Amino acid sequence: MANRISAFLKTGAVLAFAASTLAACDSGGDSGAQSVHAVGSSTVYPFAKLVAENFARSNSDMRSPLIESTGTGNGIQLFCSGLGPNTPDMVNASRRMKASEFDTCASNSVDEIIELQVGLDGIVLASAKGGIMLNLSPETIYKAIAAQPFGKPQTAKTWKDVDPALPADPIVVYGPPSTSGTRDALKELILHVGCDTDPGMKALKDSDETNYTQICTEVRDDGAFVDQGEQDNLIVQKIAGNPRAVGIFGYSYLEENLDKVQGLPMNGVQPTYDNIADFDYPGARPLYVYVKKAHMRAIPGLEGFMKEWVKSWDKGGPLTKIGMVAMPPETMAANAAKVQSQTVLTKAELEAK
Repeated sequence: MANRISAFLKTGAVLAFAASTLAACDSGGDSGAQSVHAVGSSTVYPFAKLVAENFARSNSDMRSPLIESTGTGNGIQLFCSGLGPNTPDMVNASRRMKASEFDTCASNSVDEIIELQVGLDGIVLASAKGGIMLNLSPETIYKAIAAQPFGKPQTAKTWKDVDPALPADPIVVYGPPSTSGTRDALKELILHVGCDTDPGMKALKDSDETNYTQICTEVRDDGAFVDQGEQDNLIVQKIAGNPRAVGIFGYSYLEENLDKVQGLPMNGVQPTYDNIADFDYPGARPLYVYVKKAHMRAIPGLEGFMKEWVKSWDKGGPLTKIGMVAMPPETMAANAAKVQSQTVLTKAELEAK
């Protein structure tokens, strides 16, 4: 597989890919194998599926893009594995690409990447409708699910053990796996913030960053935190069936299931559309799509599919109707311009975040 990929580098191979693809279309052959192929985030998956369906409806001569839910981390790994027909054209991500992932892409000749922010989402903590109600903070969440809170053994069995103001219900949290972009965003937006409330942790970051990262982001494995895989709908089902359990997933799954679950406030702020759009809610995050510029000629529908995203992300558009939070107008305009100009991402941009 590696040899096959390495043999398919940009030095003529992508042009050959494009030529064979266009020849298949011209001869009336089945172009299914050349349909747009996207992998990645389970959070972005329902949005990408809707964009794909609308694209196919407007382009009846093309196959609907193939969208796979692999998780952000696994999706980026597949995306960065090389160029050519055996690799995805796009990856959907519920967090930004890391500089190390950018380097992996470049080492496999995926060195022209277009980055699009497509909307906003929130990392939501929720419980069954009418179930346990908790007013949480990044600090209480960290203390509840960290393997070694502030470097000490994890002894909390109930929420009251974490904060006397919380109920004496057992800590049961269903959450995303380590390969999920939601897990990465949970670490960055909540666990790190909670961990940094201890001055000793900030000092540790300066002296031993590896140990600091482990203490601040490793979650407990004693059954209080349950890795529920890449299917956010399964987490919804789990907490809907257990009124004392808490789930962690993207905002769109909360909005879609308000008849079954309720959002839990963080720092007293409810996880609502407006609070996420204004970044008042601590778990607010951007969502991304990454595209291989080298595949633009090889896949006739790829540019059109990118433009379909632009047509879909307005406030009041099809994506916000299924739970995506629209970006500010200036962010929409900047990302629409990237599609038009096919501007490529640089490592300096990633490192400057």
